[in-house]
Amino acid sequence: MPRRSTWLYILLVGILLAVIPMPTGLDTIGRDDSDIIVASAFTRVLRRAYTYLDSTPPRGLGRVFPYTKPTTPSANATMARTPVYFLSHGGPNIMEETQHPAYAKLQEIGREITQKVKPKAVVVFSAHWQGDRDTIEVNTAESMGLIYDFYGFPAHYYDFKYPNKGSPELAEKLLNLFKDAGIKAEGVRRGLDHGVWAGFMCAFNPETNPLNVPVVQVSLFDTEDPDQHYRLGQAVSALRDEGIQIIGSGMAVHNLRDFRRAWQTPGPMPYAVSFDAALKDAAERDPAVRQQAMRTLLNRPDARKAHPTFDHLLPIHVAAGAAGGEAGKQLWTLPEGSMSWAQFRFGEVGA
Repeated sequence: MPRRSTWLYILLVGILLAVIPMPTGLDTIGRDDSDIIVASAFTRVLRRAYTYLDSTPPRGLGRVFPYTKPTTPSANATMARTPVYFLSHGGPNIMEETQHPAYAKLQEIGREITQKVKPKAVVVFSAHWQGDRDTIEVNTAESMGLIYDFYGFPAHYYDFKYPNKGSPELAEKLLNLFKDAGIKAEGVRRGLDHGVWAGFMCAFNPETNPLNVPVVQVSLFDTEDPDQHYRLGQAVSALRDEGIQIIGSGMAVHNLRDFRRAWQTPGPMPYAVSFDAALKDAAERDPAVRQQAMRTLLNRPDARKAHPTFDHLLPIHVAAGAAGGEAGKQLWTLPEGSMSWAQFRFGEVGA
């Protein structure tokens, strides 16, 4: 039997039906301001009554006062998995080199993340932070200053600000995930290094494309073991089902030792081209064999030329591990001097 409040609404609807002239159709509503006011009030009452009755309006009435029955999300409804990205972040100077092709590409990827992926938070692994050989570190701070971990740049580079906020709750969840995966992890308080904020300044410019979600940085291991870092990504993969964006930040090719010599040579260094192509091939392999393919990259004859140390390469191993069974794709590349700017995505947007 309907509740007392339901009968009151039915009675009120009946009174309104008796005293208010009904519009003859949608064309009638809008010809006179008084009609609009009356129709609006009448519609609100009807919709409230429909809600109480948990029913659809009587035949014919719904054509004049359309009604959509309130729905609740299905218990089985799931959020689309976020893809995983590997960003070649470049040096701090990329923030001001707005005509560089990589700047535009980072902006494009940033817009894809903010406008299409729309993550709830970001977990980022940077080439510029190593924990211990068997222990990684998770930033638990909610607010800390930036780390200016670069040298020899103009003074104003050390005044750059990048607004960001951490998430102690997400950091705690990460620590628990690592524990469940058998990975030693410790919480620390630190700021974002330039491997995060310099690239994010391009991709998520605070004025034109702000990220506006928490950012939690996680270290790499202090090793050059690709499988150890692949497992690191696997440990956090489940966060993708919760709307968390995972990003690895490094460089596809990164040889600062050859930097000056490379700019005296026309075209990119040969190893920048060959290793860039090999990385694309490995990252785009069938996920069932991708880990092995990416492991063998480090044994290539050109590997130590492309990466005298592997710190800038290992974040893509983390990203590939977090991708699970989803395919990788090189979105864009540019071998340049002793560097390569290849950008990758694992998985599809909205998958």
